[in-house]
Amino acid sequence: MSKPYHHGDLRRALIEAALELVVESGYEALSLRAVAQRAGVSHAAPYRHFEGKAELWAAVAEESFRGLLASMRAAVEGVDDPTERHIQLGQGYVDYGLEHPHQYRVMFGPTPPEDSEAARACFQMLVESIQYGQKRRAFRPGDSMEMALGAWALVHGLTLLALDGRLQDGRQLFRRLGRLQLEGYHAQEDPSRGYKGDTLPD
Repeated sequence: MSKPYHHGDLRRALIEAALELVVESGYEALSLRAVAQRAGVSHAAPYRHFEGKAELWAAVAEESFRGLLASMRAAVEGVDDPTERHIQLGQGYVDYGLEHPHQYRVMFGPTPPEDSEAARACFQMLVESIQYGQKRRAFRPGDSMEMALGAWALVHGLTLLALDGRLQDGRQLFRRLGRLQLEGYHAQEDPSRGYKGDTLPD
């Protein structure tokens, strides 16, 4: 059902209409014509801001990444313990994907944002979580980028498997697998490097 357009920011109104459409009808329903109808504007109006469906899709994906970023930030607010902070960060990721399945599909769909500030910020939170644990000597030394990629692979893979109906409880499984993954990140004695949790290797 269309609604009258009263905003001064047409681009913002179109993105909001697109998000509503995705939530109600699925990401497959996203089209410039459908969004124009939802926003209550002419079919030609979206072309003032988007060259085609791919640009509109990317704009909706960027907005959805901002939602993911907010979920991750909220999940770790006030959490200081490195291990629990990292688990909560991943939980915020999985929770957002499972609670916003259609937006999540758009985020990682055929035309994701080419240069998404929000997507970079989400991944940077994972990197900084690893670095935080390393500085606190809770996680072993190592390439924080590579370790963050492992964390992302886990949360992204579990989220998609759950959305595809291949997992019954992605949230609970993440907490178990997340802690299992962190066992490999935890600081522990390494005879080859002489490293223990309270000292850093030369």
